[in-house]
Parts: sequence; structure tokens; C-alpha cells
Amino acid sequence: MLSALEQAVGPALVLDRELRVVAATAAVESLIGAPPEVGVAAPKLLCGYSEERPVAEALASGRPVKAEILRPDQDGGNHVVHVRASPFEVAGERAWLLLLDADPDVAGAEVEELGMVTRDPRMKALLRDIRKVARSNASVLVRGETGSGKELVARAIHDCSTRADGPFRAINCAALPPNLLESELFGHARGSFTGAVRDAPGHFRLAEGGTLFLDEVAELPLDVQAKLLRVLQEKTVIPIGGEDPVPIDVRVISATHRALRVEVEEGRFRSDLLYRLRVIPLYLPPLRDRPDDVEALAWHFLQQHEASRAVRRISDGALDRLQDYDWPGNVRELQNVIEYATVMGEGPVLMESDLPAEVRGDDPSLVRGAPRSTSAAADDDLPAEARRLVNALERASGHMGRAAASLGISRTTLWRRLKRYGIDRDDIEAAPEG
Repeated sequence: MLSALEQAVGPALVLDRELRVVAATAAVESLIGAPPEVGVAAPKLLCGYSEERPVAEALASGRPVKAEILRPDQDGGNHVVHVRASPFEVAGERAWLLLLDADPDVAGAEVEELGMVTRDPRMKALLRDIRKVARSNASVLVRGETGSGKELVARAIHDCSTRADGPFRAINCAALPPNLLESELFGHARGSFTGAVRDAPGHFRLAEGGTLFLDEVAELPLDVQAKLLRVLQEKTVIPIGGEDPVPIDVRVISATHRALRVEVEEGRFRSDLLYRLRVIPLYLPPLRDRPDDVEALAWHFLQQHEASRAVRRISDGALDRLQDYDWPGNVRELQNVIEYATVMGEGPVLMESDLPAEVRGDDPSLVRGAPRSTSAAADDDLPAEARRLVNALERASGHMGRAAASLGISRTTLWRRLKRYGIDRDDIEAAPEG
């Protein structure tokens, strides 16, 4: 029961009518710095003997309260804990539910929650929003650049929801051609097309009772968009070649790096589907806009490779290069860079020389604030995404496969996006060797 309560609301205390602790979730102790033992008086536990006792006074008066209390840190300082208290009744007896949360805006405070590490206030706000969103079954649209962690957000919503025991299915809508995409989503009946030698349920039916994550949903062809809209409206799916609709119970979380409203205006995306998918929009900021997270994430990834190389310090020069880099591939690219540095370097200090050439600054077009090169990427009229595609191709000497891999997308998607922006890869100059 307590684990279910923690999944639903996070750190929480349940009090009886005498304001004594009846139950507490595991996360409470780390916030208040003391074990919330059953039977202890909550006002004393939270407020101690301080002169200002907002929670104690509100509870004593029997009214709901929102308050901030100070709790001691291990280093001798204090940190802020937000408390929200509401009364409820159990078998005719009054009880209290207290929800606790750390101050999300403490400058530089690092948090690790739901598989994400951050020091950025916007990311901390996103973590709070994820927990709120998880309480409902509403459709969610996550907007963020390639490699920024959109699937991680979708998984966090699933893991915090009542569907956590159900399946989590993910499909990249840009990775499959249209004729296969429809079958992958909705399934097919045996004999419905050449090669359909057996029935296939499709991702919607495989996600029954759980969550389906549609990554790069803007890449869906218009005819598939129409079928997806029908599935969302009717909560049934008809496999290709099938006749009878099959009821489904699936929560849909979708993601895109594009502005879907612009896609609608340009006729590439259905407006009615947009409103079905975008009941709750969430935005994932790119890594270049949160440089404080670069160091936190770098240490997080270094710990994952500690078995092969135990790094105890990042040199000032290496940290400067990491924080100055533009991170076109976002968190995924940082993860790859740290793995590269771990393999290529030696010793307990991660040095600037351990980093790839582009991160060291040998490709000045990718250093924040530096002038662009004279190649196609220097065209100020190109959108930011187009410049990143060109930069990736320059670094890969025009090799489509390596460029696509560095961006975390397929060759087909890279080709499609270059075509959209009218970029000819033959006109792209190779970046100089580092």
C-alpha cells in the first residue's frame, strides 16, 4: 500500500486525529533528515522546537495548509521542504495526509529522480509535472530535440502511473516505411498481404493495460494519421485485413522534435489528431540550454563506466570544453562522448585530450557562441535543425550512415529531412580533421 501511495503522490505522511504518524513513505526520511517512526507527533517531527511552526499551528486548528519548513542539512545548513496537508475521514474518524516536496529552486541543487539527473529548475519542474501527469490517463505529447530523452520521460510517466505493472511499448514512427508502420501499429490478419503468413497483434494490442509511446509522431503519413485518430476516438483497433474491431485499453504518449502546429498549418499533420495527442503538452529543454546539467550528467555516465576506468576528477579544461559544446545530439551525444573519453583516456583524471575533436573545439561551428564555418552550415537563413544536419554531415565527411548515427536517427530520416530543407549533401564540405 505504501509503495502505491509513494508512486501516486511521492513523499507523504498519514496522521491520525491526534496528529501522530500512522504511516510514511520511504522517501520522507531523506527530506526531513529523521526516521518518521509510527506514533511520533507530526508537529514535533516536522517543526521541532523552532519559533515558527506553520504546520503545527494549521494542523492544530484543523484546516488544510500549504507551508514551508526548514530542515537541517548534513553540512550544518538548512534546506526548504514544502508541506501540503489535507484532512480526510476514515470510518468516521478524522485523519490527515501530508505531502512533502523538496524546494525545487535551490540554486545548484542536484536531484536524481525517475532515471533523470538534473540541476536545472526547468527539468525539476518537469519531474514534478511527470508525477502529476502520471495520475491520469490523458494523452501526453512530449516536445524535445533528438537525443534529449523523450522516451525516458514517457517511461517515467508509465512507471509512476497505475499502469506501471502493464507493458510499455515504444515505436519510432520515423524508422519504418509507411506500409510496415500501419501493420506494426494496428496488426494484420494472416493473408492480408504478401508475406503475412500469420496473424500479428500490433503494438496497440501488445500494449493492452499499459502505455504505448509513439516517438517522432510527426513522421506519420496522413493516411496512418487518420487510422490512428479513429483508434484514439473509438478505443478499438481493426487489424489490416480484419473485420471486427478489437477493444483496447492503452494510454498513448507521443513525442516529436517539431512544432506540430506548424506541421498542421503546412498540411503535413491533421489538426484533429493534434488535439487528441496534445491533451497535456510537456517540453524537454535541449542540453545546450542547461549547461549546469552537463557536469551532473557527465559524472552520472562516468559512474556507469567505473568498472573499465575509475575517473575521480574532471579537469577544468575538459569541463570547460564539455560546457561550451553545443550538443546537437543532446544527452545521448554526451553519453557517447563520456564513453569515448573513458575508453580513449587513462588514469583517474578525465583530461581535455580524452575528448573527441569536435568537443575539444577543433570543429568551431559546434562551440557555443563561436562563428560558423563558411560551409553550408553558415547559412543564417537555415533553421537550427538544418544547421545541425549539415554539421553532422560535415563531421562525417558526407557519410550518411555515420551522420545519422551521430544524430540518433535513421539514414532514411536524415535523407528525408535534408530533402525537406533543400540541402544537397554533395555541396557540404568535410570538416577538417582534428
